[in-house]
This record gives sequence, structure tokens and C-alpha cells, in this order.
Amino acid sequence: VYTPASKEERILAPAPPAEFVDRLMIRKIAPLSIGRSVVATREPNETIVLEVIKDLGLELEIIFNKGAVMVLPSGVNKATGLAAALEDLELSAHNVVGIGDAENDHAFLRAVGFGVAVANALPKVRETAGHVTNGARGAGVRELIEGLISHDAALLDTARQRIEIGADDGSGAVMQLSPRAGGVLLAGTSGIGKSTLATALTERFVEQGFQFCVLDPEGDYEDLEDVLVVGDAKSPPSSREIFDLLSKPSNNVAVNMLGIKTAERPNAFAKLLPELAALRARTGRPHWLIIDEAHHLLPHARDGTSFALPKSLSATILVTVHPDLVSRDVLAGVDTVLALGPEADKVVESFCGAIGEGVPQGVVPPPENKVLHWNRSTGDPARPISIERPRQERKRHIRKYAEGDLGDNSFYFRGADGKLNLKAQNLMMFLHIAEGIDDRTWEHHLRAGDYSAWFRDQVKDQGLAEEAAVIEDDDSLDPHRSRAAIAEAVHRRYTAPAD
Repeated sequence: VYTPASKEERILAPAPPAEFVDRLMIRKIAPLSIGRSVVATREPNETIVLEVIKDLGLELEIIFNKGAVMVLPSGVNKATGLAAALEDLELSAHNVVGIGDAENDHAFLRAVGFGVAVANALPKVRETAGHVTNGARGAGVRELIEGLISHDAALLDTARQRIEIGADDGSGAVMQLSPRAGGVLLAGTSGIGKSTLATALTERFVEQGFQFCVLDPEGDYEDLEDVLVVGDAKSPPSSREIFDLLSKPSNNVAVNMLGIKTAERPNAFAKLLPELAALRARTGRPHWLIIDEAHHLLPHARDGTSFALPKSLSATILVTVHPDLVSRDVLAGVDTVLALGPEADKVVESFCGAIGEGVPQGVVPPPENKVLHWNRSTGDPARPISIERPRQERKRHIRKYAEGDLGDNSFYFRGADGKLNLKAQNLMMFLHIAEGIDDRTWEHHLRAGDYSAWFRDQVKDQGLAEEAAVIEDDDSLDPHRSRAAIAEAVHRRYTAPAD
């Protein structure tokens, strides 16, 4: 790799073995060109070259180039050279257009986001490429450049760039998300599986080599595989760390905002948006953004203010339980709606009402374990689709509930007379306060079933809620024993914060 600015060179492969070159000369191979890593000749010399490689027991590969015969170290080709250059440039192959015509271009054309073959390319090369120019040789290259100037990223809306999300239950057709279309709204009632579906989508991104960034107000994605987490319940995410990590295309990042006060998270998110937009404009990355709790980070209440909003929602997934509370400006950029749960029809109706658009045909609750899919731009009716569950089942998000700030979902110890107002913003604070309050206050909430209700409705832990309900119904337990039983149940499921 040669860097013009510094005039530095980095050799990516070893030099040809001296005994190999000597043997070819002895066999009077001509023409013969010896490079720093490549040995080149012409057909039909490949037969002798292969004999020499076999006789010497060397790990070398022969690659053809329309009559040229090139010998390289095993595993070295144009694709590996491109990968090394892109690493230095901090660019992703998904944002690269490649053009070729011969046998040695196959790996290279498969590696790039948009592979092009000129009209005179070999038939198999044209099959490998996603597009074939009308012009041959230099005319084809000129045609491609003019197309890029005219259409830019619109050329990249190919099957190689799209993400498969499921199959139409009726026709069996594969449903896809295009990074060049508008945004995606992923919505449904609480606890219905939005994060599970978002997790499945991240697996598709990883499989296809797309970089993604999750804006995570409540710490729901910190256990994702193939993700680096910035921030936690005690430490707000650092902008510098976020963008240092995102500078490497192979890094996927989850921005955990639990360490930021709930009311301050929209402002913190607004400060990140311009930097994310600038990075995407400069590098095309991260390829996908996932904005969780979009109604909180992009609220309708701040429309018309100086609140920074993205001008384009391409390759952006908005996850929310309240689409009607999301910024109208943002919703207007949504192209695809994925609605979950028995009230999926109401989700679509709420979205349409928010943007002032008529409800499409086919908006009925989907069958169990199906997702209602609607693409606004095609004009097709909404339809149920089947989506494969993620391979990684999401773990309990321990830190969110054990250490984070649940905000409006916190538990309040008020007592029988309502004279107290002790806020437990997470499970560990709940146990800490429970240990210190008087027995009468503890018993009041215990017998009212308040603990099991909070575990079920706010902590979203049905198992813990059921266990707490049994304790609440056990009149034989005195306050000391019931406290201990509740505490043991919580500690068994959740890890206490480090000292």
C-alpha cells in the first residue's frame, strides 16, 4: 500500500521465493516479470509454473488475467489489497464501487458494495458483477463515472445492499429493507418483542458486514453480540470514545445512556446527531442507525424548536411504543412500518394519524408471532410476514434494572398515610430503601401487591412478579422474613452493582 502524502510503502505479501524464480529461469519461461510479491508470465506457461510449484512444495496460487498468468502467495488477491487500503482510509467495502473485466477481478468484485463489469468482460465476470456497462474498456469506465456523478448512492440499491427481514405469509416473497429508502418504524405495545426484532436485524447487519450504531437510552442492547458498548449506569457515554470506535468499520457500537438523567437524554442525543450525520456524509458509515425509545429521543413536543433533527432517515430504524409521540418531521421520513403485537393495526393507524395520511388496506392484527409489514412507497397493502427470531436470545438487561434510572417507572414508598415519597429508581435502590423503612410501610405495600405489580409492569420480569406475589399472599411471614424473601428473589436474578 502506497500513501502519496507520506510516500510510505507497506508490503502486504512476501516476496516470491528465490528458488521458485531460479527454477522458472532455468526452465526458460518467457516472458517473465518478477515483482515484489507477484511473478507474471503468459499462457501457456501455466503448466510449467504449476509443475515447479508442485516440485518445490510451495504454497502459491495461479491467477489468470485474460492470457496473463500471475503467481501470488496463497490468499493474496485484489480483494485483500483493497481491504488493507480501506483499513488505512477507515472506509467500508460496502461504500466502494469496483469495476473489472478479467479472472483476477472475481474476489475484488464480490468484496465491494457495487461490482461492475465492462461490456467486454469475460462472461463469468459479468455474472459476478451486479451491473454491466454498455461501453467496453475505457468507455465503460467513463460510463460508470458519469453514472456516479449523476446518481451517486442511488446506484447502490442492489440486492447486495439490502437486508432480508422475513417472508410474506401469502406469497412467500422475501421482504427486504433498503438502506437507500426512507426510515423504518418498528413499533408495538410494551413487552411485545420490539427489541427482539431489532436484535434479529443486527444479526443480519453483522452477517453482511454492515456497521451499525444503537442509540440506547435504557441499556437494552448492552448484551448484544458483536457490539462495543459505550457508557453504563454510572458513566455517561463519551462522544470521543463513540467516534473513536466508529472510525473502524468493523466496530459496531451501542451508546448506553443509562448514566444520563432521563430528562437530559434527548439533549445528549441531539448533540450526537450532527456528529453522526457528518461521519455518515464523510464515510457512509455507520450503515444503519437504531434509535430505541424514539418517542423519548425524538419527541413530537420539540418539533419546531432548535432541536437538531436528521434531514434524511435512510438506513435508520426507530423503535418505539408510542409512534404518535415521535416528531412529525421524523415520521414523515419513514418508508417502512413494522408493527408488532395484537394491536399492530392500531400502531399503523396511530402512525398514519400522526403524519396525516390515510390508513392502508389490510391493516388488521397479524396472527400470533407475525409482524405487520407496510411499505408506504410501493402502495401495497399492509400484510403479515414471518420473521426469523435472533440466534442470540437477549439476556436479562441486569444493569438497566439493577443500577439504572427507571425514571417514571420507579417505585415509590409512600406508606399507608401517603406521607412518604421515597423513590427507588432501580432494584438495588428498592432493596436499600426496603431495608431501612419501618415495618408498617413495608407491610402496607406488601399486602397491597405493589411489589409484584412493579416487578411485572415496570421491571418486565414476570417470573420475579409471580414469586413476589406468593410472598405477598403468605400471611405467615413477618416483615423481616418477607423482606428477606423479596431480597433473595431479586438477588437471584440480578447482579448487584460493584462497590
